[in-house]
Parts: sequence; C-alpha cells; structure tokens
Amino acid sequence: RIRGRRLPLTAIFVVATLLAAAGIGLYFAKQTGVFKTAAELDTGPPEPTPTLDSEDSSQPGDTGSPQKPGEADQSKNWINVFSPADPTHVSTPSDAGADVMKDDTGQFLRIRSGVSGSAIAFDVGQGVLEKLVGKHAMFDIVARSEEGKETQISVDCNFGDLGDCGRKRYAVGHERNEYLFDVQFPDKHPGAAGTIAINSDIDQKGKSVDIYEIRVSIAQ
Repeated sequence: RIRGRRLPLTAIFVVATLLAAAGIGLYFAKQTGVFKTAAELDTGPPEPTPTLDSEDSSQPGDTGSPQKPGEADQSKNWINVFSPADPTHVSTPSDAGADVMKDDTGQFLRIRSGVSGSAIAFDVGQGVLEKLVGKHAMFDIVARSEEGKETQISVDCNFGDLGDCGRKRYAVGHERNEYLFDVQFPDKHPGAAGTIAINSDIDQKGKSVDIYEIRVSIAQ
C-alpha cells in the first residue's frame, strides 16, 4: 500500500502562523475603519445647505455721484402731483424764485434756489398719498436746466407719517429728461399732505431748473 507524502511539521506551523496573522490583521483593520467609506467615517454634524443672503433693497439717500436721468414707462397710469398750469401748490422761500414760463417745449415752472440753499417745495396732496398706501410707488420729475447752465439738483421728500424718500441728487442738463426715484410706502393712513422739495443748485451758484411736471405711478 502506497501512502501519500506528509507535509513536514515545519511547513504546517508556518502556514498556521500566517493564517493566524492574517486573521488578526483583518480584525484590527475592521475595528480601525480601514474598510469604511468616507461617508461612514464622517461622524460630525451634517453641514448646512448653503443659502444666498437676501439682497439689501435699501438705497442710500445720497450717493457720492449724482444719478442720471431715466425713462418712465408711459404705459403706466400716472397720477399728477404737480403741473405748471396750477403753481398754487408750490412754496417758495423768500430768497428763492419760481416763475411759470413757456417755450416751444411746453409750459414749465422755472425755479431757482436762494443763496442759502433753500429748496422749493411742491405739495403732494393727501388724496395722492392715500392711493399710495402700502404700495411701491415710482415718482417722475420731468425737468431740464437753463441753456448752457448744467446743474446738480437735490430732491428731498416729507410724506409725514408715511416717511420720506431719502436725499437724491441728479445731474441735470438742458435736454428735457425724466428723473426717477421709487418709494415703498407703509400700510398706514396718511395724516396730512406731503411735500417734495427741490434745490435747483446744490453748489449755491444761483442756477435754475425748469420743472415740466411731477407725477407718480404704482410700480408693478
């Protein structure tokens, strides 16, 4: 009877030692997380989803440089605030001037601030303000400077309980243009009429500006 060859005891011992070492290595590898995924290893709190901060819609009352004229949407329903056909709702300080004039461009009110820098105030009727309560309104001042006398004007508003519009500055040339600004009105009843005050020359050099009309519409 022929017997198969037996493995030497030394070889059996070496194989058993290697198997034991491999088993111990696998055990420690599992305990230390070698085979875990990146997601399984990340035990910290979940990162918040990035969000965009809401844009600040507030506008500075008076920027470093004057604003440029815009173009009003003629399709909107405009509410008249001032017309040179009725200058009785304009208040002129003693050192300022306001005269109704007319040329081939139409009728206008030529205003000139005094040397003190006093502004000419245009009434905004309480009935007009009542239509703007709780609304986003767009004001439009149609104006030009005297020929050859470009100027910088400032605009301030006093709407009583409804607030103001901040101080605006515009560079006004001789070409008739529209100078726009918007106001978000609170949802509260106006206690009285308001005013829009215009300084025709913030450099106080006596330059005048022609006001064709002031109007307002509800922005969509």
